[in-house]
Parts: sequence; C-alpha cells; structure tokens
Amino acid sequence: MATVGAAVAPAAVAAVSSSFTEQKSESKTPRTVGLTAPKGFLTGCKLQCKSVLNQGFSKRISRVAVTNVATAEPQTQTVKSARKDDARPVFPFTAIVGQDEMKLCLVLNVIDPKIGGVMIMGDRGTGKSTTVRALVDLLPEIKVVEGDPFNSDPEDPELMSEDVRRKVSAGNQDLPVIYTKITMVDLPLGATEDRVCGTIDIEKALTEGVKAFEPGLLAKANRGILYVDEVNLLDDHLVDVLLDSAASGWNTVEREGISISHPARFILIGSGNPEEGELRPQLLDRFGMHAQVKTVRDAELRVKIVEERGKFDQNPKAFRESYKESQEKLRQQIFDARSRLKSVTVPYDLRVKISQVCSELDVDGLRGDIVTTRAAKALAALKARDEVTPKDILTVIPNCLRHRLRKDPLEDIDSGLQVVEKFCAVFGFSQKAA
Repeated sequence: MATVGAAVAPAAVAAVSSSFTEQKSESKTPRTVGLTAPKGFLTGCKLQCKSVLNQGFSKRISRVAVTNVATAEPQTQTVKSARKDDARPVFPFTAIVGQDEMKLCLVLNVIDPKIGGVMIMGDRGTGKSTTVRALVDLLPEIKVVEGDPFNSDPEDPELMSEDVRRKVSAGNQDLPVIYTKITMVDLPLGATEDRVCGTIDIEKALTEGVKAFEPGLLAKANRGILYVDEVNLLDDHLVDVLLDSAASGWNTVEREGISISHPARFILIGSGNPEEGELRPQLLDRFGMHAQVKTVRDAELRVKIVEERGKFDQNPKAFRESYKESQEKLRQQIFDARSRLKSVTVPYDLRVKISQVCSELDVDGLRGDIVTTRAAKALAALKARDEVTPKDILTVIPNCLRHRLRKDPLEDIDSGLQVVEKFCAVFGFSQKAA
C-alpha cells in the first residue's frame, strides 16, 4: 500500500493545489482557514483514485487475501491438536498412597452429589490439591442439553435453565441431548464477582447493541464440582456468593439491566491449611463432609510416596498407563454404586440412633442427620450392599459431624473422637471395636 500512496499522491496534490483556492475566514481567529472547491470535483477525484487502485493493484490484493485464507485453517487445527496433546497430565487417583479418609469422602460425593461436598483441612504438602484434581479421571458421564451453557438436565425441571424450561413447557420434547463428563471448575482466589456469577456480554453489547448474559463459573459448575484451593483465604464477598448459591441451588444475577436466574447445583470441594486461618462457620456448615489430612509419619510410606511422584514426573504417560487397570476398576465400581444407590435402605432403628447422636452432640440444624444418612447409603452402595449397617455409619459419621460441633477452647479432645465416643455410647459399641 506504500507504493499506491507514492503513485497517486503527486497527481492528486497537483490537482488539489490548482483547483482549491485558499481563503481566509472572516473570523478574526488567525488559525481558521476556509477551503472551496468546484462542484463535482471531490466526487470525480474519489472515483479516479478508486479506479487507479482497482486497475493497478487488484491482482496483488486478491493474491494476499487468498494466501491468508489458505493458511488460517491449518494453523488453527495445529494449535487445537497441540493443545489437546499437551494437556497437563493428572496424577492417578489410585496411585495416591495413604490419605484413605480424604479419598473415601471424595468418592462418596461422586456417588451421591447431594451429600454436599467435602472440606479438606490438613498440613502443607500432604497431597490435598493433587488428590482432588486426580478425581477428574473417575467422574462419570451425565446427560445434558446440547449447546446449553448451564449443563441443563433434559429430564429434571429443577436442573433446567429458564430457556430450556420454556422450550419444554412449549411442548418441544425433541431437545438435542449429549453425554458429557462431569466438569470440575477451579475457583481461583483472585476471581472477581462478575467472573464467578456472570455479567453482561460486552462483545454483543458493542457489536449488536443488545443486552446479553455471559455465564460465569457458577453456571459452568452446575451439576459438576466447584473446587476452591485455600478456601479459608477466599475473600468475604465471594464467600457470600457461594453461601447464597449453595443454600438455594440457584444463582441470581442483577447486572446493568439484566435479571437472570439459573441453576447452580454443584459439589463444593475446598482445601486449606488451618494454620493460615479458620473458615467462617456459615460456609463450613455448607460442606457435607470434613476430612482431616495429616502428614505421613511412617518412613517406608514416605519413601514410597517420593518414588511414585518421581516416576510420574519422569514419564507421566507411562506412569498413568501402569495404573490404567486399577483406575478403570474404581471407575466401574463408582458407576455401579451410582446405579444401586436408589435401592439402598436404612433401617428405622438406625435412623433414630443417628438423630440421637446428633441431638446429644448438640448439633445445630438437621444437616448432620441428613448428610450422615446419605453418606452411609453411598458407602453401602460402594460395597455392593442394599442395606446400611452400623459399621457403615461408624465409618462416615465422624466426617459428617466433626465440623458441626460447637468448639470449646478448653477441650483438648479431637472433635472426631468426640463423635466416635458418642456413637459407641448410643449404638452400644465398645471403644476398642470402633
């Protein structure tokens, strides 16, 4: 285009110089200059320049355009394939040594998402984040409406977005449905409220002049897992947002004239170090289960953990391949447990004893009763049984009630041991058997 300018400029400047007459304006301001031109001159000049451009350089311009179009597609495909191949490998869940309490809580929540999530608290470097992210490989597939940004369930009205519910109400039963894996969404500590809740779509507002909603992380996490690392360091305004969504199962957004509500049912998983600060009791109560992670003290286990991590870092693909069979076995076990869950029952006398334990421990509300029952049923389903036993309840009840007890600063006993002692007293178990 620099050549075009060099060719056209001399003729145009000469024509303009000879045709235009510079006249000083009647205003006293010396900087104001008036320009007059013969009628039809500007139109003719524009047409002449346009003709020169088209005749002299149309071939070069068209050739550049074709070159760009031809190379754009392969570049995009290369980038996409490279990203897929270079995806960050995840440490296998079954390769994690120890930390059985944490792993059990995570698996039970995958079997029954209504348990309400897991709060994992423990020392630094104990594999909390690694274990949670390893859960991705075990997540089952769910049925969703294709193209819906909220992962709407085509069969459950409570898990449908307003748009999908409107279509179903209008008699449109032939919605396109696909199967997709349960998603895991990471909520970073520095996230803004607009990014979490959603906000107005700026691109559509500028290009189309319409108000449109851009879904946030809560929309993406619907029917999936929302993971917050270092949750005890999360800003208060984001904690309030999570509390509101976790309580109602819906996210309501009021932004720049937009009012929209969409389902936000997710498994809330948080991890943190108690030395860095306590969690607000309101948010702590929203976690269905609480897992405590401690540093492994056994020297042989520590060596095994270091060796396994070294093998993974050296060759992630080969390491994952060596655990493929155990991963598939656990995945199938979870799938079967999800299918069996509806048929699992809890005898009435055991339900009464669960409530008695919660009452005698002075647990506020009824979430402790509900979560303990759900977790015991999920454990029975995982063990391929159709009825809950007292042993199942003993396994899960410390994790379900530990974080719901009122803290007494003068007591040295661990809250989990408190729960076990009360369970043994109510169920008639001996301390040694427990």
